[in-house]
Amino acid sequence: MNKLLVIKTGSTAEDLRRKKGDFEDWIIDGMGIPRDQALIVDVQNGETLPDPVELSGTVITGSHDMFSERLPWSERTAAWLKGAVETGLPVLGICYGHQLLAHAMGGEVQFNPHGLEVGTVEVSLTENGLADPLLGDLGNPLILQVSHAQSVTRLPVGARLLASSAMDPHQAFSIGQRAWGVQFHPEFDAEAVKTYIEIDRSEILASGQDPQSVLEGVRDTPYGDVILQRFAACCGFSTA
Repeated sequence: MNKLLVIKTGSTAEDLRRKKGDFEDWIIDGMGIPRDQALIVDVQNGETLPDPVELSGTVITGSHDMFSERLPWSERTAAWLKGAVETGLPVLGICYGHQLLAHAMGGEVQFNPHGLEVGTVEVSLTENGLADPLLGDLGNPLILQVSHAQSVTRLPVGARLLASSAMDPHQAFSIGQRAWGVQFHPEFDAEAVKTYIEIDRSEILASGQDPQSVLEGVRDTPYGDVILQRFAACCGFSTA
């Protein structure tokens, strides 16, 4: 079968990368697919994206870049994504990838007016979310990991809102039949999000939050891997 494309838009913190691998490794492991069935394309460093018809699906990673910079590689990737969605390719955008997908399809992305959202949070599903093939039938709310300063502030026309959190009304959306954006990180475990809290202590304080309380609230959650495995199934992979 065709390979899953992981669009690499950035890398995690150096200490985490040395210890646990990078975003693409966590995503592939969480999906439960063989590594040789994944194609990694590092768009941040200028690598070229393949024709969507050659793929079984695509996941777009997070990034430490800010989407509002509208970097050339990011804009090129957005144009590719729009075409991929229009072909019906299964798409899952994570964090920066979620913002990129929203922008590609006509939405807006800005700094989150509530400040940095990081830690383990409750994500509440909408009626559409409860019926969604990735998010539904898992309970409500879902407990998930987040780490972001920018957010989707306006969804694309025709998008379905799937989930919200206290600090972000657009935690997840879908558009068409097989494209999803999730602001949360299904690939993060507790160790990863704790590292980001330590990195972002000053920004957390500037948002009016207590970093120690945020850190103490972190816990592992099973939902991320389930969501990734459901997306893998949407792409035609068996994860049993």
